[in-house]
Amino acid sequence: MQFISTRGGMQPQPFSETLLEGLAPDGGLAVPAEMPTVDAETLERWRALTYPQLATEVIGLFATDIPREDLARMTEAAYAPFPGDVVPLRTIGGGLTLVGLSEGPTLAFKDMAMQFLGQVLEYTLERTGSVLNILGATSGDTGSAAEHALRGKERVAVFMLSPQGRMSAFQRAQMFSLDDENVHNIAVEGVFDDCQNLVKHLAGDLAFKRAQNLGAVNSINLARITAQVVYYFWAWLRATDADGATEVSFTVPSGNFGNILSGFFAKQMGLPIRRLVLAANENNVLDEFFRTGIYRPRNAAQTLATSSPSMDISKASNLERFIFELVDRDPERVVGAWRDLDEQGYVDFAADQPRFVEEFGIVSGTSTHADRLETIRAVYAESQEIIDPHTADGVKVAHQHVEEGVPMLVLETAKPQKFAETIIEAIGVELDYSKDLRDMLGAPQHVVEMADDEHALRAFIEQHALR
Repeated sequence: MQFISTRGGMQPQPFSETLLEGLAPDGGLAVPAEMPTVDAETLERWRALTYPQLATEVIGLFATDIPREDLARMTEAAYAPFPGDVVPLRTIGGGLTLVGLSEGPTLAFKDMAMQFLGQVLEYTLERTGSVLNILGATSGDTGSAAEHALRGKERVAVFMLSPQGRMSAFQRAQMFSLDDENVHNIAVEGVFDDCQNLVKHLAGDLAFKRAQNLGAVNSINLARITAQVVYYFWAWLRATDADGATEVSFTVPSGNFGNILSGFFAKQMGLPIRRLVLAANENNVLDEFFRTGIYRPRNAAQTLATSSPSMDISKASNLERFIFELVDRDPERVVGAWRDLDEQGYVDFAADQPRFVEEFGIVSGTSTHADRLETIRAVYAESQEIIDPHTADGVKVAHQHVEEGVPMLVLETAKPQKFAETIIEAIGVELDYSKDLRDMLGAPQHVVEMADDEHALRAFIEQHALR
């Protein structure tokens, strides 16, 4: 399996090299040169596998340069911190089933990919005798999942940018309470998109990137996308009959288009998915795109601070991988789309919009703060389940796309403990916290505040990077 760039300027390379790169040298994103496929017979054979075993099979279709026994050891180690069967499914009423993706160390779905990424990065760096300085941006959950997966690793340093005042108190504590020498938290004046732009500028400077051994673990990292593909297969196998013929739909709360892109990959691989339902919050750029075909990102001033803060994103990094497929894998059209965006502030794919549903099965919707509160109340009344506000966005939009005879699976985003203020506002319930979580919330915080200044960030990385 080889990987190419969405912009056509990268020589094909294997999985291990791709995961160290982040952005491709031409500024594009790595995608499989040819998508692997899975037939019905293989799906049936996979029904009896444990989650780590299934992860070995699915990721192994992409990571063909890693010996299978090494990959199996890494998936076992990655999912050992998860209880039970790793990803439980449970009904929450209204014809919906929740896919439990928040059983990991940081109580968010990002752990599903990050725990594997921590294993495979360490493995690859040890084989090559090299080091990696991770530069990432987070709107809330990516940063803590990355830091907890990579803390203490000798060959990796993490430089994680987050927007000042835009995360929940729990999210800040989960990141800033870490005092490992290889973890550097940087709170940037601005919004998530400002943080993301800084990452892109530095990653796009090839000389600086190579001099500082920069890599990425945010959702542009292909290892994260492929690791997330696994739970679509897992959930499908548990929600369908053994004849392998049943379609299901998935609803995915989405900000950066990484999680739902993994579902898109799974569908391309042959998993019988009827609909991929994208759920946006008030920063509904992606909902507008999938309803109209017009992609019109907003600037920092137009990006709202909401009660589902991990989705407060107005420029989705992973959308380029979908557009690459939309334009029939023509790199020149991808480059042309971004040229249009720079020149006129939007990209017009209105003529292709019917294909979003008919060919790719993607539909979308928007949820507001009032919707989140009402949805949390309704789910609690129906099932006694307490869901976090991002998952509530998903549940609200999922109800609009339920079809008779088609199971609707909603991907959980995080545990409600990460967003206690919204839970109290919705249902008046004080959530229980373990002693470890209480200790974390009260621990000293370690963070560097920084202006939205590329030169200041460069200097900080130069001073603290591993060599």
